[in-house]
Amino acid sequence: MIEGIASFVAWLGASLIVLADGRRGLALGIALAAAGLAAVTWLGAGPVPAGILALGGGIAAGRRLASGPGRWAVMPPGSTPRLILCVASALVALWIALGITSGQSAALRFAALVVIVLAGARILSSTDPHVQLTAGAVLALAIGAAASLGGGDLWPYAAAAAVAAGACWLPLSAPRAA
Repeated sequence: MIEGIASFVAWLGASLIVLADGRRGLALGIALAAAGLAAVTWLGAGPVPAGILALGGGIAAGRRLASGPGRWAVMPPGSTPRLILCVASALVALWIALGITSGQSAALRFAALVVIVLAGARILSSTDPHVQLTAGAVLALAIGAAASLGGGDLWPYAAAAAVAAGACWLPLSAPRAA
């Protein structure tokens, strides 16, 4: 039951990143996604990797809350295709996690897959650098959480947390066209 709730929270956070354009919506999205991924990782790999991912996500969410357009901007006009993407990707990821693949940790497979797909789609569809860096941070956290599928040491989690925390601190410049 806890695995299902945690993976739903991860999907909800990634969906909020896809649906939001303002810094408050993006910060809440990264916080929810990081919390969901950390909870699913805790159940599969233990508290230390989960804590590392939660720390990286918390730093990224705090930074995103401090920079970017100061509004929520959840579901602005024209975001219906993004909503359809969120629902369809959840259904396909659930089908893959439960129906096609086998073994333990279906919740981790679902959470990692749906967050990777939604974050990648948001990176490719947005021109706002704040949104792209937020989606990149969540993408790194999802890849780090997926490392617990194979077991191993703490380096993948630490690298994912460092990328997520550092991505939101990158300097942004205005695009210049000739």
